[in-house]
Amino acid sequence: MTEPITPEEREVVARQLGRPPRALRAVAHRCPCGQPDVVQTDPRLEDGTPFPTTYYLTCPRASAAASRLESAGRMREWQADLATDPELAAGYRAAHEAYLAERDALGELPTRATAGGMPDRVKCLHALAAHALAAGPGVNPVGDRAVAGMGEWWANGPCAPAHEDGGRASTAGRCPEPTGSAHRSERQGARSGATAEATDGVGRGAERGRSRAGDQEDDR
Repeated sequence: MTEPITPEEREVVARQLGRPPRALRAVAHRCPCGQPDVVQTDPRLEDGTPFPTTYYLTCPRASAAASRLESAGRMREWQADLATDPELAAGYRAAHEAYLAERDALGELPTRATAGGMPDRVKCLHALAAHALAAGPGVNPVGDRAVAGMGEWWANGPCAPAHEDGGRASTAGRCPEPTGSAHRSERQGARSGATAEATDGVGRGAERGRSRAGDQEDDR
């Protein structure tokens, strides 16, 4: 379920991405700290360019965690699973159709491409995790795997860089103790060396996450 995005949250998303967000429509999922970590976008950019990626992972810590999974070879592994697991493949195709239906409700595009490689490839875990978080568990099986493997990305610091406002440091985007989420139990059961790295300090991991998050746009 999406929620209207406030002007303050637009600023948070801009700090998360390191640039002004484009075609921003609504908040699709929130980090346990309450700030957006997935947003819903319009199917076209402001200049009319088609933009099929409806759900966009914005949190740099979550993006860094997804990047760790990609570097660990999970995309190749799960791509191979699609070829040998008919139930997984059917669920992934259904996720693609659900994504199309949600996007078409916002505005139809000439392309039937969605995001992340659906319906038969595993191409971008950032986009697949974003869909899984927005839709909830059980909709996108590969996205659910990604979310589970990402661990508690919010645990050790801000999910958006603090900024100065009138001489006072803003705490917008700082994460308190986790308050739970629909995917929390899956994440707790999937901690690994790769996901543990994703909860180290924001530093280089967050910078890589912000850079890699931009690749979600490659599904245009």
